[in-house]
Amino acid sequence: MTHDVKDKTAGRLKSRPQFLAVRNGEKRKGKFFLLEVLDRAQAQTGANALTQAQSDAPRVGFTVTKKQGNAVERNRMRRRLKEAVRLSAQFAMQPGHDYVVVARRDVLKASFASLSAELNGRIANRQRHFSKRSEPSRSPLPETDNSTQPSDAGRPRKV
Repeated sequence: MTHDVKDKTAGRLKSRPQFLAVRNGEKRKGKFFLLEVLDRAQAQTGANALTQAQSDAPRVGFTVTKKQGNAVERNRMRRRLKEAVRLSAQFAMQPGHDYVVVARRDVLKASFASLSAELNGRIANRQRHFSKRSEPSRSPLPETDNSTQPSDAGRPRKV
């Protein structure tokens, strides 16, 4: 029996170069994880690559560092994130994009509903990023009256 209806399932990132390529993309910080997103159409060059990347299914990878805990805890974090993507978040993913979810320790303590909601929100909504040029400039410190401080006019200078 073959299925004519194609399921909308996210592919997997498996090799190190794929993960490293996504690091150059957009970063969306969340309470439970960091989400790195790369549009493959922008990463690749050429007109054929552009149309192919847009038609490809989204791919997702999961990273949990040793800093987050022992192997049992890291695997539990990874399993919870995979299930959240499988049940709900993969439908919010855009075709032709790669996603890497970098887990934080709070994934273990979060309820599954809040974890899924956070993942859906980070995937669906782009965060507003400010570059250093577009940030509002800080006002300089107000000038103080230095008349109460001793002056250095009478002191010898070291050369």
